[in-house]
Amino acid sequence: MKKIHILLVEDNEADIMLTTDALQEGKICNTVSVAKDGKQAIDFLIKHHNSLDLELPNLILLDVNLPKKNGHEVLQYIKSSPDFKHIPIIMLTTSSSEKDIMSAYKNYANCYITKPVEVIDFIDAIAKIENFWISIVHLPK
Repeated sequence: MKKIHILLVEDNEADIMLTTDALQEGKICNTVSVAKDGKQAIDFLIKHHNSLDLELPNLILLDVNLPKKNGHEVLQYIKSSPDFKHIPIIMLTTSSSEKDIMSAYKNYANCYITKPVEVIDFIDAIAKIENFWISIVHLPK
């Protein structure tokens, strides 16, 4: 079974639970790490990059509205770093603002998904992310 490490950057506890539960129900063997603010996400990446025992995530699910450093700041940091820019980033957020969407793509987000409001639709969206980004796409190691 394919194993993948996902970094979920999300400050909303309900969305963390929904996302991790949906990923655990999938057919892929996932390790999910959670960062609850933008600074914590950057610190996580630096720590994993500098450790021989820890691996960088294969995929990042990044919210836009985060404390300490917002998702756009985190995205800019990651995509400007030679050590991290290869990691695909999916912006997964409640914001459907055209400004947020344009900013995400200008800073090299791999895709932008607005979280569905209904729980069943949210779980379906996570399943589709998992199917495409984990089953179909070849991710860097």
